Amino acid sequence: MKKMGNLPRKLTVLFFLILLCSKAGALTITDVSSVLGDLFSSMTDSNEGTTSFRSLLVPFGGRTESLGNAYTGLCDDISYLRYNPAAGAIQKETQIALFHNAWIADSKLESLAFTTRFKNIPHLSYGGYISCFYLPFTEYDFFGDRVAANYYTESIAAINASYNVLAGYDFKGLASGITVKAGWRGMPDYTDNETGAIIAGSGIKQSAFAIMADLGFMLQFNFLKFYSSRDPNVRIGFSAQNVGVALTGFGDEIKLDDPLPTTVAAGISVKLIKPITVSADFVQPLNLQNINSYQIPYFNSGVSIQFASFVSLLAGFSLKGANPRISTGFEFEVAKIRLNMNYTLDLTTSAAPVNRISLSAKLLLGDKGRSVIDAQVDEYYQIGLKYYADAKWEDAILVWEEAIKLNKRFDPAIQGIQSARYQIEMFQMIQDSLQLDQDY
Repeated sequence: MKKMGNLPRKLTVLFFLILLCSKAGALTITDVSSVLGDLFSSMTDSNEGTTSFRSLLVPFGGRTESLGNAYTGLCDDISYLRYNPAAGAIQKETQIALFHNAWIADSKLESLAFTTRFKNIPHLSYGGYISCFYLPFTEYDFFGDRVAANYYTESIAAINASYNVLAGYDFKGLASGITVKAGWRGMPDYTDNETGAIIAGSGIKQSAFAIMADLGFMLQFNFLKFYSSRDPNVRIGFSAQNVGVALTGFGDEIKLDDPLPTTVAAGISVKLIKPITVSADFVQPLNLQNINSYQIPYFNSGVSIQFASFVSLLAGFSLKGANPRISTGFEFEVAKIRLNMNYTLDLTTSAAPVNRISLSAKLLLGDKGRSVIDAQVDEYYQIGLKYYADAKWEDAILVWEEAIKLNKRFDPAIQGIQSARYQIEMFQMIQDSLQLDQDY
């Protein structure tokens, strides 16, 4: 493992160099790439690229990439499926999403995802996604003639379940979840160098099958919250990604493939004031086949600024090895459709062809009546408060019990019932004491 070096000094130098370039009016992709390459060349990781199924490190795109992939402790939409499997149980609405990520050169990632919470067990959720990473695979002979053309692919299918334990009004619960994934790496058949003929079955020998799981936890609470909302303003998340194995050599000798890109991550998101959310992640890659050859950790950070109820600006910075990334994007919502567009600048960004652009479209399908139930609970609680203020404690208890039938962990009603019963007991004790005085 290599040391991170004098990171604060490098970031300071980077800031002033970019500032000087922008002042000179010469801030091009080539300029920025040159600056970044020189500054962070010493942080190159010798173990980078030693894992299989590298597409597991490619983000869905859209919102998460705009936030610099600092999402382990945020996960406020369906993209949680790629970052923290525990967050399904805290999603507000059922969602279906399409993602497109134009990665490097001609490589692309396409994904389709779904998530929902049960109506009768609102703290239990399920979901899943399918994704396909593909890259044109063209083979030429010694004379430069094309002899084979196909696609290299990595496909993933995943199912998710999560549950928020002891979730209530005051304590928001501890969410935990698991995502089970299966992957297939498809390598096309290649040709014989001497005859130029395609070798049947040659691709299957280098193809691979992977089985893995993600595990996650998430905690929510309020801290230094300067606005009014039921939603907690701080989230902390932990996750382990891609824990499993891959097999290759089909049609010949089946054996273990290179290790999967396993990672453990911790993240936090904070919203001190309502329009601005800040998030940060710390990620440590692991090699489960050789624990001593792990890679250096990396850091992600992001900020979201909501200008109106339907539009937000997002930006992020990711420091991973010798390839730091700066990303920006916007989010726009209309008629229950949420659209995201992102652009990422790093050492792989190219203007010809244009890449490092990602898009997402999410269809919000409602909350299965949970908001209506919450409104009814609030109404019962307010009615109970009026009864309580008028010393009609029995009536207050009856109304608050109706609220608890709808939400058994609505703490204000539970505490109100306890207080009302105490008032009844105290009133009865006073009445009994007065009666004794009259008897004497």
